Amino acid sequence: MLDSLYDWFWWDRVWLPVNLTWSDLEDRDGLVYARASHLYVTVPYTIAFLLIRYLFESLIATPLAVSAGIRQRVRLKAEDNPILEHYYISQSRNPVQADIDGLSKKSSLSVRQVERWFRRRRSQDLPGVLKKFREASWRFVFYISAFIGGLIALYDKEWFYDTREVWEGFPKQSMLQSQYWYYILEMSFYGSLLLRVAFDVKRKDFKEQIIHHLATLALLSFSWCANYIRIGTLVMLIHDASDVLLESAKVFNYAKWEKTCKSVFVVFAIVFMVTRLIIFPFWLIHCTWVYPVLHYPAFFGYYFFNVMLVVLLCLHIFWAYLIVHMIKKFMFGNLTRDERSDFEEEEEDEEVESSLTEDEGEQQHKLGNGFSVSETEEKNGGFGCMSPPENMCRSKTVC
Repeated sequence: MLDSLYDWFWWDRVWLPVNLTWSDLEDRDGLVYARASHLYVTVPYTIAFLLIRYLFESLIATPLAVSAGIRQRVRLKAEDNPILEHYYISQSRNPVQADIDGLSKKSSLSVRQVERWFRRRRSQDLPGVLKKFREASWRFVFYISAFIGGLIALYDKEWFYDTREVWEGFPKQSMLQSQYWYYILEMSFYGSLLLRVAFDVKRKDFKEQIIHHLATLALLSFSWCANYIRIGTLVMLIHDASDVLLESAKVFNYAKWEKTCKSVFVVFAIVFMVTRLIIFPFWLIHCTWVYPVLHYPAFFGYYFFNVMLVVLLCLHIFWAYLIVHMIKKFMFGNLTRDERSDFEEEEEDEEVESSLTEDEGEQQHKLGNGFSVSETEEKNGGFGCMSPPENMCRSKTVC
């Protein structure tokens, strides 16, 4: 059965145009073709990216953040309470009033104490500016490196200037070494993003990010195996172009370089709209939808590849909506945070700060469950030190 499934998956008619088989894409006469087995190397490279990221964030991004005046935010910790912790982890971070009343009875705490515990517990999970700065710095370094590398690999190629050349001689197009490394490194990077997405800053478009990463990896994998490499490199390049600006704007925002941040954000918005909503659909999707059938009859891979590109386009439109919404606030001077920021970050901070103000007198002394906070600690290391608002929205990726 497994053999039958394997044969069906790699059936020539799924991946290649009619009258072509895998035997036609075997290396010969100095021609080298991409093979599915080449992609196995992305596994160790993905692990390597995770390690390099850890070292970069620890040895470079963190000292850079400190020099920019960004410090790890110290948050008041919720006192240990197994009953409330179990509910928080297994049920909900935001219990309804009926559950709060029930938890109050089970834990022998007042309703107000239970509410305060959940506020503090949620606050503990909110990402700090230092964490966001490190993530944005890492993505910026990769995207600018990938974009420059992509330009070097493509600037002298005919298909970079005339998309009709993408399909000239397809699929018998020899793979170049620059294309090999461009693909392998991009796929490994997105693999590392997918593995880290649950641990990185969670934003409103969390599900869209998962869909995007999976669609990107599916597109790159398919285009590699079916030798859609020329169009694949073009897709990666135009996506990296705006991501460089986005991540740099976020870095400047976290460092409180407001004027620089706003200027870069305006440039990012323009580049995003041009590359993702104009060049991508009207040049690249047009290239993959119209030109191939001039060379060979449409086949399954043709439809699959175009459908995946349309999925990415839909995500671009979603992110473009958020960007336009931010530009509207920006023009009227009301842009105060990232439209994709953590679900509750600003609301939680305000709620906790309000709670601490109400309980200021109580917090100067030991609470009933043994938790203590001094007034000096609150002012210098607790919730009195709020992280600056975000101004950026993250796309992508291939946004």
